[in-house]
Amino acid sequence: MNRVLHLGICLLLASAAYAQDIHWSQFNDNPIFQNPGNAGHFNGDVRLVANYRDQWRSVTVPFTTLSLSVDANNYRHKNLGYGLLFFHDVVGDGQFRTVEVQGNVSYLLKLSADSTHSFRPGINVGLNHRQINFDQLYFDNQYNGVLYDPSLPTNETFQTDRKNNISVGVGGVYQYYKNDRFNFIIGAGAFNLNRPNQGFYQTVIERDIRTTIFGRGIYKLNYDWDLVPGIQLSVQGKYREFNIGSSVKYTLINRLGQYRALYGGLWYRNRDAAFISFGMDYQSWFVGLSYDINFSKLVPASRARGGFEIAVRYILHRFKPKKIVHRICPDYI
Repeated sequence: MNRVLHLGICLLLASAAYAQDIHWSQFNDNPIFQNPGNAGHFNGDVRLVANYRDQWRSVTVPFTTLSLSVDANNYRHKNLGYGLLFFHDVVGDGQFRTVEVQGNVSYLLKLSADSTHSFRPGINVGLNHRQINFDQLYFDNQYNGVLYDPSLPTNETFQTDRKNNISVGVGGVYQYYKNDRFNFIIGAGAFNLNRPNQGFYQTVIERDIRTTIFGRGIYKLNYDWDLVPGIQLSVQGKYREFNIGSSVKYTLINRLGQYRALYGGLWYRNRDAAFISFGMDYQSWFVGLSYDINFSKLVPASRARGGFEIAVRYILHRFKPKKIVHRICPDYI
């Protein structure tokens, strides 16, 4: 039993030390996390996005991730976009917690006079905090020979249970835009460029650079239906994640200031899971739901159950009154 406990602790600490960045199934619905060039890249003035993911509930203590972001276009300099991203991630019995706040800035470069082609580079700076709660772990010294007794001392000495660092990233997105129903975006970004130290002990453990390449678009099928495909590749150290799939969009109404649309999609993550997604546009609101169906080597424990995810977006449009020019009639009329 002592060996089992010791092995479990070692595995937990190893995963904490070499943990990868968080990931999302609805990767296109967390735009700032995907690429800093997406900051301010939308039709509107202010965009609010919330994402929540609950994973591995059928296997162990669920891994939960919450993300909140807000981005906007500068009121005076329309080509300048900026945004703020916050996420909170908790995993495992030791409640290994990651909290990060990121600032993002982008700038729009028009590659053609009619804005059909454009490029938006961006930069990302984040403050990262990680900690682990050793009180939630089990140690062999707390086994009295018959059963586990949490009141017994662990006889373990830990140098620290938390770590802070700063991360830096860059990215850029290119867009071809013909109209609302035929356009596409491709982008690439690199994060953790400064390789911050995430080790809890004297050993320096550099956080691997995460590189992300993505593409998404929309293609008109007929009067009411659109195809909305997407693809994303993320590489971080030995970790590889490749997502590909598509949603179909059915527009219920889009006239006289009323807008409603439904989405349904099927997606694939290499050697890990397939996931289905559903969503709805309602005026300036969007709500998306997805569920992962796991088929990795964890299936005996997960029973094919992966993770549930929800994304909510709201875009604020400032009221812009029409500028009325009063004409003065001549005296002779």
